[in-house]
Amino acid sequence: MQFSVSALEELPELARQLVPEIRKHRIVLFNAVMGTGKTTLIAELCRQLGCTTEASSPTYSLVNEYESADGIVCHFDLYRLKSMEEAMDIGFEDYLDSGNICLVEWPDVAMGLISQSCLEILITRENQRRTYTLTVL
Repeated sequence: MQFSVSALEELPELARQLVPEIRKHRIVLFNAVMGTGKTTLIAELCRQLGCTTEASSPTYSLVNEYESADGIVCHFDLYRLKSMEEAMDIGFEDYLDSGNICLVEWPDVAMGLISQSCLEILITRENQRRTYTLTVL
């Protein structure tokens, strides 16, 4: 499945279309180069999921938790992690096993810990157009 947007104003509609897939898969991996809009999309997804607080980048905390209509939404930014062991140290596996929605930026370092089926969203950018490609892993 693939979607494209060329303006930030289109993100709410994109997020609305993605929410059923996120609820279905619960674990969502976001892959893209720096500055492509991973956190911006996640913030809109959290709004669409009914999170009670504004989503923000967990770059330094590694994980933020938000209350939502669907329960807890866990938002990870694993960019600073250097090894799978560091992911284990923050309890990443426990979060994945919790049944909560887990939205994971920069998941590569922890891929060996993800044993459940999950959804990958690959974001590519060409000029102002962003393309979102969804794949079930």
